[in-house]
Amino acid sequence: MHDLKSLRENPAFYDQNWARRGLAPQTPAILELDEKRRKLQTELQTAQNRRNEASKEIGSVKSKGGDAADLMAEVAALKDRMADLEAQEQDAATALNDLLSALPNMLADDVPDGADENDNVEIRRFGEPKTGNNAAVDHVAIGENLGMMDFEAAARVAGARFVVNKAGIARLQRALAQFMLDTHTTEHGYTEVDPPLLVSTDVMYGTTQLPKFREDQFETTDGRWLVPTAEVVLTNLVREQILDDSDLPLRYTAMTPCFRKEAGSAGRDTRGIIRQHQFYKVEMVSIVRPEESEAEHQRMVNCAENILKKLDLPFRTIVLCAGDIGFASRKTYDLEVWVPSQNKYREISSCSNCGDIQSRRMKARFKRPGAKDTEFVHTLNGSGLAVGRTLVAVMENYYDPTDGGIFVPEVLKPYMGGVSKIVKASS
Repeated sequence: MHDLKSLRENPAFYDQNWARRGLAPQTPAILELDEKRRKLQTELQTAQNRRNEASKEIGSVKSKGGDAADLMAEVAALKDRMADLEAQEQDAATALNDLLSALPNMLADDVPDGADENDNVEIRRFGEPKTGNNAAVDHVAIGENLGMMDFEAAARVAGARFVVNKAGIARLQRALAQFMLDTHTTEHGYTEVDPPLLVSTDVMYGTTQLPKFREDQFETTDGRWLVPTAEVVLTNLVREQILDDSDLPLRYTAMTPCFRKEAGSAGRDTRGIIRQHQFYKVEMVSIVRPEESEAEHQRMVNCAENILKKLDLPFRTIVLCAGDIGFASRKTYDLEVWVPSQNKYREISSCSNCGDIQSRRMKARFKRPGAKDTEFVHTLNGSGLAVGRTLVAVMENYYDPTDGGIFVPEVLKPYMGGVSKIVKASS
C-alpha cells in the first residue's frame, strides 16, 4: 500500500520510480480514481447534511400544523440517493485499493538500474569456489548413492518436487537448522519464535503475498493459507499494534517448513531439491524505526553471511537491480552460494528492506516519546538461511569423491553427535 497524500503531492516521483521497474505511468489512473472517490464522499456528505436539515424542518412544520409532505418526499429521495452514493463510493474505494495493492514498493535511490538478473551488482565474495571432480556429481547423485535421498518414494506419496531424506542426510538437514537458530539467537540477538503454519487472508495481504502472488500459494478449504515463509507470521506479530518507541527494534527468527506452488517456475530446477513445493527455511525479521532500517538491513545481511562463513561455504553477495528486485522490497541483497555441480553461484538468502509498505497494510505503528502522532514502522526480512539449499551446498562442497561420502563441517559436528563424515551404510 502506498501513501495517497504523498502520491497526490508528487505523482512524478512515483511514476519515475516505477518506471525503473519497467512499469508504465500509474498515477493518472490512481489520481482519477482518488478524485472520483473524493467527489462522491463530498456529494454524500452534502446529501447527509441536507437530509438532516430537512428532517429538522419536517419537525418544525408539523409542530406548527403545516404540511410536510414535500419535505418528507425530499428526505425519502435523499435516502435513496445516499444509498446509491455509498455504493458508488465503496466501488471506487475498492478499485483504488486494488490498484494500489497491485503496485510494487518504491525503490531506494541507490538500487542499481537494470532489466533483469544479469544486471545485478556483485558486492563481495568469500572463499574459493570448488571445481574439478566435484563438478561432475550433484547432490541428487550423492544422496541416492548413499541411499539417503529418495525422490521416487516422495513422488509416490506427494508427486513431483518433493524428497524423502533419510539417515545421515536427514540428520544433517536438522543439524543445519539447529545451528542456524542457535547462531541467530545467541550471537545475533534474534528472539526465536515457533509460529503457526496456517494464517488468515488478512495476514497474507499484510506481507504482500496477496493479491499479487495468489497463484503461488496453497489455500485450504476453510480459507486459510499455508505459510510460504515464516516472514508472513513474524512480520504480522505487530499487525494492528501501536508499539512504544522503547519496544524497538524487534528481531525475530524461526525455522519452519514453507509451502509454495512454484507456479512461476515451471521447468526450472526440476532435478533435486533446489526448488520444491515444501522446504525448510530459517527466517529473520526485523521491526525498526524508519531512520534505522538501512543500518538494520546491513546488519541482517551480515548475520546471514556469518552462517555461510561458519560453514566455510564459498559465496558472493550481490545487490539486486531495479528489474530483478521483489515486489515488496525497497532494496535487496542476495547471498549466492557456490554449487559445484552447476559450476555457478545460486541464491541461498535474500535480505530485503521493505520500508513501510507492509506496515501500512498491517496498520503497524509506533509512537515516539512526547509525540502526538504515530508513525509506521519499517519491516525487513531475510533468509538465514534456506535450509534445503544449504544442505545442497554442504553435500556438494564437502563431497569426498574417493568413497562418495560427505565430510561434516566443523561447526555441525556437535549437532551430529560427533560424526565427522556421512558414509554409506555397510551392507
